Amino acid sequence: MTNSAHLNELGEFLKARRAELSPRMVGLPDPDGRRRVAGLRREEVAVLASVSTHHYTRLEQGRIAPSISVLSALVRALRLNDEQRDHLFELVGREVNLPRRRAAQKVQPQLRTVLEDLTVTPAMILGRNLDVLAWNPMATALFGIDFTQIPEQQRNYIRQLFTDPKMRTLYVDWENSARNAIALLRRCAAAQPDDLGLTTLVGELSVQDEQFCRWWGGRQIAPRTSGSKVFRHPVAGELALDWDVLSCEADPDQRLVVWIAEPHSRSHEGLRFLSSWTGKEPSAN
Repeated sequence: MTNSAHLNELGEFLKARRAELSPRMVGLPDPDGRRRVAGLRREEVAVLASVSTHHYTRLEQGRIAPSISVLSALVRALRLNDEQRDHLFELVGREVNLPRRRAAQKVQPQLRTVLEDLTVTPAMILGRNLDVLAWNPMATALFGIDFTQIPEQQRNYIRQLFTDPKMRTLYVDWENSARNAIALLRRCAAAQPDDLGLTTLVGELSVQDEQFCRWWGGRQIAPRTSGSKVFRHPVAGELALDWDVLSCEADPDQRLVVWIAEPHSRSHEGLRFLSSWTGKEPSAN
C-alpha cells in the first residue's frame, strides 16, 4: 500500500470512529441533541485532540501525516481500544515509534533527606506525570490517603484528584486545583509525547471522568510552581496552606511539594494537631 493510500485509509478510519461517538460519550455538551449527521463533528474531535479544525480536516482528507503526539491525542479523543490504537499507528507506518513505557523512577537521596526532616509539614515527592514517589506521615494525614494501599503503578496525584471522592470535598476549590493539575500534566505530555504511562493515564481518566475529558481538551497554561490552597479537613478544620516546590538538579523529573502554614496561625495549629497522631517514618517506593 502506498503512503497516499495509507493516509486515505487513515482518514476513512477517523471518520468511521467519529461517527460512532456522541458528545455525551466524550463529555461534550449537546444542548438540543438534534444532529443532521450522526456522531461527533470534526471541530469537536479537534477540540478533544487539541489541534485546529483545519489540521484535523486535512487528516481526514488524507492530505497530511499526523505526528506521534497528534496520534496519541486522537487515541484519547476517539476513545480507541488497544486494537484500534495499534491499527491507527500502523496506518501511518509509525509502529516502531509506538508510545513506550519508561523505567520506574527511584527517589533521589537529596529529596528523601529533606522529606525525612519534615515532621509538621505535609510533603510528597512527585515524579513524571505527577506520580507519587514518596510521602511523609503528614501528607497521609492531610489528604487522608494511605498510599501504601494503592498499587505502585497507580500512585498518582491527579488520579487521586479525580477518582477519590474525599479529594473533591477536601479542597475548598477543587475545580481550580484539578484544572491546574491537568495543565501540569499537559506540560508533561508536551515534553514526553511517547510516554506510554502518561498515554494510559490520560486515556483511563478521559473514559472515567467527563470533567477530565473536557478540561484535557482545553489549552490552559501550566500554573505557577507555588501558590495557596484552602483545605476543609474533617479533623483539623479549615486549613489555609501555601504550597511550594523544590526541584532536584540530579533528576529534574522529581520535585518535592510542601504545604506550609503561616506560623502561629490557626492553620499552623491545625497542622501541629495532625502531627500529634501521625507516625514518624516517611514512606516511599
